[in-house]
Amino acid sequence: MRATSSSVSEARRGGGRVVALGIAAIVALLALAAALLFLNLPDAGAFDARVERIFVENRDLTGAAEIRLLEILAASGTAFSDVLRSYRVILFILLVFAAALLVTALVLLVAIVQLNRRMAAVERQGLTVDSLVIDRAARVVTLNAMEFTLTEAAIETLAVLAEARMDDDVLSGAEIEAVIQGRAPSDCEEAAGATRIKRLRDALGNQIVADLLVRNIARKGYMLAVDKRALRVE
Repeated sequence: MRATSSSVSEARRGGGRVVALGIAAIVALLALAAALLFLNLPDAGAFDARVERIFVENRDLTGAAEIRLLEILAASGTAFSDVLRSYRVILFILLVFAAALLVTALVLLVAIVQLNRRMAAVERQGLTVDSLVIDRAARVVTLNAMEFTLTEAAIETLAVLAEARMDDDVLSGAEIEAVIQGRAPSDCEEAAGATRIKRLRDALGNQIVADLLVRNIARKGYMLAVDKRALRVE
């Protein structure tokens, strides 16, 4: 469990670093693209400057039609400048939207990858025990959020194993029998402890399977707690 929690936390930290680096890279690339784009766009006042240059270089254009033409050119330059400014705003908004979409896609991608890793870890490990509470008086075992009722012998065997696990001890069948009977391990048989383990596995395993796999519907009957799309009978 410690190794599993450590690997999960390391995976989360690694995923966080990937997201941070990815977001920074996306923002940097879009900022570079925006800078190059805006630097290469023509100046909004370039057209007006050309029209003004025409006025300066052609002072001899004094005819009414020529002056009217120059006025039209000046008005066109002003309109062109306004359009170019609006294009700059539109491009900026599009770049902001592109950055938001890319960041969202990156976050979702990392989340999907982490979810797939966690699902794969769950499939490899099977049942993950977050808490195990043993009530000897009521002969009830609470596994995560599920309660199971065991026999007195099974409760005693499970309690001995729990105490040994808290001390990081491994008990043989004879040692388990000795602790329960209050005798020396040399006076107990290995088979007796093995039998107790078998009965504990059968009693607890059957109830876990019944609770997780075979569902009991009150006043109706029994059914598998499995999505029918996942079933396959050959």
